[in-house]
Amino acid sequence: MKMKTLSLMLFAGTAIGASPVQAAGELNLICSADVVICEQMKGDFEKAHNDVKVNMVRLSSGETYAKVRAEARNPKTDVWWGGTGDPHLQAASENLTLEYKSPKLDELNDWAKKQAESSGYKTVGVYAGALGWGFNTEIFKSKGYKEPVCWADLLAPELKGEIQIANPNSSGTAYTALASLVQIMGEERAFDYLKTLNGNISQYTKSGSAPVKAAARGETAVGIVFVHDAVAQTAEGFAVKSITPCEGTGYEIGSMSIIKGARNLDSAKVWYDWALTAEVQSRMKDAKSFQLPSNKSAIIPKEAPRFEDMKLIDYDFKTYGDPAKRKALLERWDREIGAAAN
Repeated sequence: MKMKTLSLMLFAGTAIGASPVQAAGELNLICSADVVICEQMKGDFEKAHNDVKVNMVRLSSGETYAKVRAEARNPKTDVWWGGTGDPHLQAASENLTLEYKSPKLDELNDWAKKQAESSGYKTVGVYAGALGWGFNTEIFKSKGYKEPVCWADLLAPELKGEIQIANPNSSGTAYTALASLVQIMGEERAFDYLKTLNGNISQYTKSGSAPVKAAARGETAVGIVFVHDAVAQTAEGFAVKSITPCEGTGYEIGSMSIIKGARNLDSAKVWYDWALTAEVQSRMKDAKSFQLPSNKSAIIPKEAPRFEDMKLIDYDFKTYGDPAKRKALLERWDREIGAAAN
């Protein structure tokens, strides 16, 4: 039995992207990125670590935070991978996630390391992407719409019922949009803007990437999303053009956290270290996932929107990942925007 276990460890240690630490058993994973990259990550990990079975579910970051919080006394999740950093930071501040300093930390870009440091090493950046939108160029051409290059352009009367965005209660993408507009305009002006924009919104979706997928299918003209999700639709051959707004925009640091009280802690740490490697992050493009990877040595997809080409705000992750601030903004959105949308 000892020899069999040792053989498995040695075999897995030679696999691409494998971590030098091995753990047998199971891993309960929640993935908050697009389902295609979630499935690819699961498959790649099980190939690299063939003694660990991954039980993976896909939930939005808002849904995951709510689940982790509800199960705090009896955690059923080991690792939360992907999704916007704000709810990861909120979970960290509420002591729902575990401090872990991966030996891979020094391989990461500064923005990813800063995410870890600001959370007391209870979360870490795995990718980054800027907020913007994708619009269906065929719809715009056929209806004679003007290309929307600024936040202000989305208020055009002709776009009534032509825009989709997610609900910020369930979607980290939409919460990033809410927090970004507050930082760009100030809270009062931002909510005035959102009230006007509400007249042009046809649907508040549950998933952050759903709006641009609807635009790609011709079900709506514009989807407000992370730009890499719009680029993914273009790469699939859809008539979608990506925009980052002229006034400036926020961005996400997609993050990863180990849940406090994880039942499969050894497996969780193996996943964590593995997911931070350059080999693994370089594979994300194969799932048409075009975010900027956090490992400095990872291959950046040629399609990935580059931060240097955009007007980015100095997004305040600490303030807008704070539970009290997040709760206040979401409650105000429910009262003033969500209630009016129903």
